[in-house]
Amino acid sequence: MKRRWLQFAARVEALQPRERIMLFGATVVVLVFVANALVFGPLARKEAALRSTLQQQEATIDGINADIAARAQAYAHDPNDALRKRLGDVRAETARTGDELRAMQKGLVPAERIAPLLESILHANGRLKLVSLQTLPVTTLGDAAVSPAAAPAAQHAPVVKAPDLLYRHGVELTVRGSYLDMVDYMHALETLPTQLFWGKAQLDAEAYPNVRLTLTLYTLSLDPKWMKL
Repeated sequence: MKRRWLQFAARVEALQPRERIMLFGATVVVLVFVANALVFGPLARKEAALRSTLQQQEATIDGINADIAARAQAYAHDPNDALRKRLGDVRAETARTGDELRAMQKGLVPAERIAPLLESILHANGRLKLVSLQTLPVTTLGDAAVSPAAAPAAQHAPVVKAPDLLYRHGVELTVRGSYLDMVDYMHALETLPTQLFWGKAQLDAEAYPNVRLTLTLYTLSLDPKWMKL
């Protein structure tokens, strides 16, 4: 091995300076290639793999951060807040309306007192005869009669109604007597300290001097239950 090295050194010494420079350059190129293949190449590939892994991890972290931010924003801006606020406003308005209706109801004839009141005024007159006194179905102020032609259409387009708060309790009263006695009776009803609402009045002539008067009267109440006659 030493002999070969000495032979190689002798050959190099025999070269011209220019040839020596070319040999040195070729040797450097070979050494760089070998170093790149054996050392720097694997290091570069490992660095590229690490850089790719790091980029993937950064992308995953960015996705997690974006998801956390979106969830935090969703909790900060709860879409049900507006609905809850609206529901609270409706409840407060309903409570205020109920208080106003209860205050108004104090000036009305209670539903269970309509029949006794009408009969007491009738007895006070003494000359009128009670023909009939019957209750009418309880209705609400929002109730409206539907014509037969409109009924099928209503089945295809049902109307959503708000909760009922006020109910109408009515009676139909029929009495017989003279016209002047009828006027006195109606005047007594109009001057009651508590209020009754008039629905309709129908006057039919009978054998003189009698006439028949049919009155529809009603009061308002927060209670849907109807009184018993």
